[in-house]
Amino acid sequence: RDPIAGPDTPPPPFPLKLRGPVIKGFGRGSKELGIPTANIPLSGLTINGHSDLESGIYYGYASLDLSSIAANTTPSSVPSATADTSIPTRRKVYPTVLSIGYNPYYKNTHRSIEIHLLHTFAQDFYGAILSLVILGYIRPEYDYVSKEALVEDIREDIRVAQRSLGREAYRGYAGDGWLLGEG
Repeated sequence: RDPIAGPDTPPPPFPLKLRGPVIKGFGRGSKELGIPTANIPLSGLTINGHSDLESGIYYGYASLDLSSIAANTTPSSVPSATADTSIPTRRKVYPTVLSIGYNPYYKNTHRSIEIHLLHTFAQDFYGAILSLVILGYIRPEYDYVSKEALVEDIREDIRVAQRSLGREAYRGYAGDGWLLGEG
């Protein structure tokens, strides 16, 4: 694949914006692959009216509103949720690579979105409101002959996302008001 995905500025239909509480997914990203993902609920996976958005790997930015954790979870509803809302009141923005689709390796029957924030977190953040700006497309989703091949492709997707977001027109979206809770 190309080392950088997309043109020098985000082409239509990008940027696409989406927001929702982080919920428990299949638990495979962190435990099985070593690449944790955040999942947000999606009904029919309509992103700003783009229900026809191609399944595949995308990149962009995401932020977390950690103050919403206590309101969206209870210790019994999400065992690993934390009630600590004292952590940052100001949202931090993270570069992101995400998968939209069926994850053929796992043969999912429902389309989902799995968001990998390019940051290491000390704890889970189930219940936090995740705001997402999708800026570009990297590749279609593939099936894999092994878990190792899947992990290596995800690692390459991360490198492509980092290089792609490093361009000037893309870096500017890290300060987008949507991500900072203004819209």
